[in-house]
Amino acid sequence: MHNIFREYDIRGIFQKELNRETVFWIGHFIGKKIKAHGNYVAVGYDARVHSVSLFQFLSAGLSSAGLKILDIGLVPTPNNYFTNYTSYDGITPSGSIMITGSHNPPEYNGFKITVNKKPFFGDDIYAVGEKVVKNISRDVKIEKQDISVIEIPAKEKYINYLVSQFQHLKHFKEKIVYDVGNGVAGVVIDKVFEKLGIDAKGLFTNPDGTFPNHHPDPTDKKNLKDIEKSLKTGKYSVGFAFDGDGDRIAVLTKSNNIKGDILALILSKEMKNPTVIGEVKCSQIMYDLIEERGGRAIMYKTGHSNLKVKIRELNADLAAEVSGHIFFNDRYFGYDDAIYTTLRVLELMLKGVNLDDEVSKLPKLFSTEEIKIPTTEDKKFQMIVDLKKVLSNPPKDFPKIIKIIDIDGVRVVFENGWGLVRASNTTPVLVTRFEAKTEQDVNLYQNSLNDLISGLTK
Repeated sequence: MHNIFREYDIRGIFQKELNRETVFWIGHFIGKKIKAHGNYVAVGYDARVHSVSLFQFLSAGLSSAGLKILDIGLVPTPNNYFTNYTSYDGITPSGSIMITGSHNPPEYNGFKITVNKKPFFGDDIYAVGEKVVKNISRDVKIEKQDISVIEIPAKEKYINYLVSQFQHLKHFKEKIVYDVGNGVAGVVIDKVFEKLGIDAKGLFTNPDGTFPNHHPDPTDKKNLKDIEKSLKTGKYSVGFAFDGDGDRIAVLTKSNNIKGDILALILSKEMKNPTVIGEVKCSQIMYDLIEERGGRAIMYKTGHSNLKVKIRELNADLAAEVSGHIFFNDRYFGYDDAIYTTLRVLELMLKGVNLDDEVSKLPKLFSTEEIKIPTTEDKKFQMIVDLKKVLSNPPKDFPKIIKIIDIDGVRVVFENGWGLVRASNTTPVLVTRFEAKTEQDVNLYQNSLNDLISGLTK
């Protein structure tokens, strides 16, 4: 049971781990945290077949903590976050919970939590987990009439807000294509495009938690085949792909799949001296060019909750993860929203920014995708500790180390590039990524660090 309480959210398999008893107590103890700030919590859910059942289980637990539930229905995760910054007939929620399995397999589901406009994560989630495990065997008794659920038009308010903020995109002349992968983003973005009169072709926009066409994870190349096929026809200027709950984006042209770090570099171009936060997997190009333009580029920990906290702490303009979480604090609320990001990309294009030209102007570096090395939950963090010790006195034939950045795992800076090894906070793997000026150096850094990792497992 402890494993479902993760660094950034709660995530597990329906009925096996997320059942009536478990979810009741999750709702109860999170509800106590939210109740300290007010009486209302906004709850939405994604397209998974068991999300409505979890809504019912969770509502019982939240009600037992003294909360009234604002039912926002089937919405993307950013729509859920949006409720924390709006009021409904004078009611403003003191927190929100999104029921979502994001891009996990169909049998998974989970909860992303906001309390008093702040992400609820890390030690707070682990503490709730301890209480849930201790109480799981206690009998759950709450009558249906004791559960207060109020439906609110949160989806409509979110759509209208986006449309009002991007009136200048009305009748955008270029054609676009977007792939929702049967996730939940389509229930919003279809309407936004329609109201703005944007010529957009949607792929797999109907919500279906069985994901019959492809899995809604835009970081996996095999899930982009349909949108790439559409772009190759030459009919469309740009394509957008979304994950299952609409908080991650992939931006594609006929020539490029623009990762989150490079996208942030392009998006920040129109900002005056911006402060931009990246994570440890981001390309050095992003950090260097933002600084060269007169901005401030800050490297921080991976994780959407970490970046939401940091963007607020520094009042930064923008934050980004390579995986496609993009956070706008410039003209927005500082959380990750793939739908809002789509409109900001179109806004740049309206101003004459050519995405392919922007990519072609960048210094040429060679990099790998994220490479995952299987391990166990028990070993992964200790392996990072052990790796740091080895790197403090590396083998004589190891490439020259310029410096080590250890804010999240180990990012080893070499003469011509860098290599990253970090423990995933959500799965039992080590995540690695490498970047260098030449393909030969990429291979050298990758092989050298992999040899050290292999030595730790013996």
